[in-house]
Amino acid sequence: MERYYKFSKYLKEKFGGRVVKISVDGGFKCPNLDGTLSKEGCIYCNNYAFSPALRRKEKSLEEQIEEGINYGRKRFKANMFIVYFQPYTNTYGEVEFLKKRYDVIKNFPEVVGIAIGTRPDCIDEEKLKLIESYTENYEVWIEYGLQSIHDKTLKIINRNHKYSDFLKAVEMTKGRGIKICAHVIIGLPGETKNDMIETAKECGRLRIDGIKIHPLHVVKDTKLEKMYREGKYTPMDIGFYVDTVVEFLQYLSPDTVIQRITADCPPEYLVAPFWISLKERVIKMIEDRLEKDDIYQGKKF
Repeated sequence: MERYYKFSKYLKEKFGGRVVKISVDGGFKCPNLDGTLSKEGCIYCNNYAFSPALRRKEKSLEEQIEEGINYGRKRFKANMFIVYFQPYTNTYGEVEFLKKRYDVIKNFPEVVGIAIGTRPDCIDEEKLKLIESYTENYEVWIEYGLQSIHDKTLKIINRNHKYSDFLKAVEMTKGRGIKICAHVIIGLPGETKNDMIETAKECGRLRIDGIKIHPLHVVKDTKLEKMYREGKYTPMDIGFYVDTVVEFLQYLSPDTVIQRITADCPPEYLVAPFWISLKERVIKMIEDRLEKDDIYQGKKF
């Protein structure tokens, strides 16, 4: 019995074979870094640590996609791909600019989908109409950075949006054939386990199509690193993370696709905690707990 709905299973059910996600840098910026909302960004944010696309030498979108396809074919024997616009805020800009970037996928018959990572306060009717136009021929996901439903937490981490912005974005996006994925973070400063489970319950209530669950970790050159060095932030231990994720999953809809259940970070960027680098071990611990305690996604939904 599979205890949670893995993204790999979802894709295989839909496409009948292996589908690989290619992370690309579309040349977007972020209003939380360029001075529109803030110049500081989120306290944990260093896109070079989170996005493989930014760690490559500067290449055109076409080159990035071609390189990703070649790698996916050799490494995973895959013939189908989803292009993931990952770093920064990938709906931040004029619609003409967005269309020019997204349209590049049309040059690659192997591409079956597009995923767009963004902030919930950087979407509007015109942009959603553009994104909806791709649903006729592609699997389309929009990934909204929620992180937490608690405005007090969003203020602490300097998100510069509110939970109401996420709710508005979800409402605007629904009914267009666009799948919605929410990013949430376990272990944010000031949050209790109960706070984190309230976020899970809300994601369940909204019947979000997909979710990425991340453990908060300290990466270099961030405000969170400064807080950590000054003793103002203590990272959670692996046991707390496993316990919280196991409970979190129970409140989600059984139909919600779990796109991510932990994190990884290049060793040159990771400050703490060390267990973040043990990705496979973390996943195994979660799955072992689910099995041992007869717990499954949606058990308390």
